[in-house]
Amino acid sequence: MRGVSTVVALPIDTAKFTGIICAVAPTPRVANRETGQLRVDRETGKTVYQVGLCLMAGTSADVVTVSVPGEPTGLHNGMPVQVRDLVATPWENEGRHGVAFRATEIKPLAEPSTPSGSAGKGAGR
Repeated sequence: MRGVSTVVALPIDTAKFTGIICAVAPTPRVANRETGQLRVDRETGKTVYQVGLCLMAGTSADVVTVSVPGEPTGLHNGMPVQVRDLVATPWENEGRHGVAFRATEIKPLAEPSTPSGSAGKGAGR
């Protein structure tokens, strides 16, 4: 007899990765393909976006899709990113199974630099 299992979100220590790169730019996650309704985060009420991230550790790398509430801004393919509160949650549905990844925030690793020659800041000195 099978018991009811509890699904636990497993925290991932992103400091262990040698790099995290945006592999696929953010897109809204669709909840209902027939109606086009977008998925909404239950806690924040924000639209859920998915971002393809390349997680690198030593000589290996994996690309995973990570869900995040709210639209991450300033991300583009190939950009190093910072991920906050990354968790992995195993799932099973009608004989299919996998791991869902979720984060509370994904942002560029470094703030975009200002164009050269803008507003002084020691330009040309």
